[in-house]
Amino acid sequence: MKNSIYIILICLLTVACDDIFEGINNDPNNPTSASFQNILTGAEVGNMILQAGETARRAGIFAGYYTGIDRQHLGFSQYTVTTSDFDNIWDDAFVNTLRNARVAEEAAVEQGIEGVSIGITQVLQAMTFGTATSLYGDIPFDEARFDVENPQFEDQEVVYGKVQTLLDQAIANLQLGTGRPPSGSDIYLDGDPQKWIEVAYTLKARYYMHTREYASAYNAAQNGVSAMDNGLFGPHGTGLDESNLNYQFFAVYSRAADLKTSDFMASLVASDAAVSPDINNYRGNAKTDETARWNYLFAVTGVGIQPNTVDGFAAQTASTSLVTYEENLLILAESGFRNGGFGTGLQHLNEFRAFMNAGGYLSNANPADIQYDAYDASDFANGGIENPDNISSDNALLREIMEERFVTFFGQIEGFNDTRRTENEPVVRIHTTPNVGSDFPQRFIYPQTEIDRNSNTPNPIPNFFEPTRVNQ
Repeated sequence: MKNSIYIILICLLTVACDDIFEGINNDPNNPTSASFQNILTGAEVGNMILQAGETARRAGIFAGYYTGIDRQHLGFSQYTVTTSDFDNIWDDAFVNTLRNARVAEEAAVEQGIEGVSIGITQVLQAMTFGTATSLYGDIPFDEARFDVENPQFEDQEVVYGKVQTLLDQAIANLQLGTGRPPSGSDIYLDGDPQKWIEVAYTLKARYYMHTREYASAYNAAQNGVSAMDNGLFGPHGTGLDESNLNYQFFAVYSRAADLKTSDFMASLVASDAAVSPDINNYRGNAKTDETARWNYLFAVTGVGIQPNTVDGFAAQTASTSLVTYEENLLILAESGFRNGGFGTGLQHLNEFRAFMNAGGYLSNANPADIQYDAYDASDFANGGIENPDNISSDNALLREIMEERFVTFFGQIEGFNDTRRTENEPVVRIHTTPNVGSDFPQRFIYPQTEIDRNSNTPNPIPNFFEPTRVNQ
């Protein structure tokens, strides 16, 4: 890892960067001399970039959300990747987010701030580690510090266990209720301890899903994000550097012609045969109308079908979804089914559908275009609207839950985690196909910068198509 200290590299907030980061680099040899509140803001900006920037787009290509059509993204879509392709996005995790979060924790301790503020920094660290290990496999954890030149890599399963412990510690600190950060410094939830506790529990559930500990995932999600307003969202504004990251990519910079929505993804929600790449793949039925979701997610451009940059998913001021109510509902649905059976899974799927029927996360929805009626058991029986191919009722329900997760997680890293986790469940998994060859991408590969500078980087480097340990 790089041995120099980075506090924040770019600005992406709803207020002026000069105001936000004033004082962060007062003493580059002593980062904790900067204000805790400035460093916390920097860590949260870094986390937005990690979770919704190029890392998410890259994961989206590998999961089947996007198709690269020119330049570098065409190569990614053809699975032509090199170690140097991952240099910057590795830094998004370990430099721009993790180091800032750890320095923020140190600054809080130094400045006598405890409780909630410490808990927030721990949630940010856990989220960074969880994202990184899900993508790369084995990563540094204990030695992922700026004072360790050659940090040891730890087994992915060990890292997930330590992430769970870190989230438990965060929850304990958040439950103290004292030591909230100064107003405005936490750009996500303004230091609300109860909302942060719910976010931490949903993250615990997310990572238990990654490791297939479904009973634990279900239990954690019971305490997870309980309403849309309690989720974790990154704010955006009307200035260019404040804009939604997908807006910047698809509407502002010259890279828009490099990438489009995959035909498979678009066809799942396109109810109009005139625009659908394959109307036979449309997931709507007598109880489901996906017109509103199509209008929220996509628009037809000169390039093809791309994210809606006007008033939907990728609008300039659209918030970045990081940890959401809809994710928690769908964790309850899948883990509830796998742990508690058909009735539990159907109950939670219908809770999600009720949320969507009321508008859900569709910010621009026309009520006339929304229909998510409750399913009943007969819909999954042989010949039912969710089982035209006469598989078992259990498989039909799980298949619908997995498809719903895939659509809901469009543009998020979790879609790539799901496709790899369920690859060996051919009846219920999302039926994307490899863009080239017969193998799906299984991981991000270690960056060249880490290979060059860290003698403890695994050797040989795991192959792009080699599953990480939890997916073997």
